[in-house]
This record gives sequence, C-alpha cells and structure tokens, in this order.
Amino acid sequence: MSAPVRLNRRLVLERAERVPDGAGGFAESWVEVGTLWADIRARTGRERAGGTVGVSETGYRIVVRAAPHGALSRPVPGQRLRAGTRVFAIEAVAEADPQGRYLTCFATEEVAP
Repeated sequence: MSAPVRLNRRLVLERAERVPDGAGGFAESWVEVGTLWADIRARTGRERAGGTVGVSETGYRIVVRAAPHGALSRPVPGQRLRAGTRVFAIEAVAEADPQGRYLTCFATEEVAP
C-alpha cells in the first residue's frame, strides 16, 4: 500500500439471507453483520446497458481493519458494504499489507440514472 490508510468512512457490512416468500420459494434479504471503518478509493468506472437504461458501474478498493478468518467481522465475497443508500458489492478480499493488519475489499457500485 503506497498511500497511508485513513479509516474515515463508516460502512455497514451485510450478508444475504434467504427468507421464505410464502409461495414455496425464497426471497433474498440483507442482514447487518456489523460496522467497519474504511478507506474508500475509486478504481475504474464504465457505463453499460442494463435492460432499458444505462447503468454506471464503478470499481472501488475499500480497505478495512483485518479480522481473523472465519470471524463475522471479516468481509467475504458475496457480502456487501453499505453507506446510507450507496451499496458496494464485495467481489474479492485480500490482505492489504504483509503484517496482515488490513484487508482490501474489491467492490463494485452500480448506479442507474
């Protein structure tokens, strides 16, 4: 990590949970796992077709304090981080430094105009 880490953004870590829909199937619901402080930096962005409207998709590098493998507070792919109405879908997680003090979450935010 070349730039200093500034954990100055409060994010909510969420995981998906299947909830019965009453018709024999399931609906997906998001459940709060905890709160993490993060350093968020944009990586790349693009616009793509999303049905009838264009969707703006931006990649982010989100650095958080490390947690042991298996801990609920350790982000994993498939979870998401939320800041108010903004949602960052976690695609991959890697250790950010050789000492294992921080984790880097590679995430994507999609916005429809």
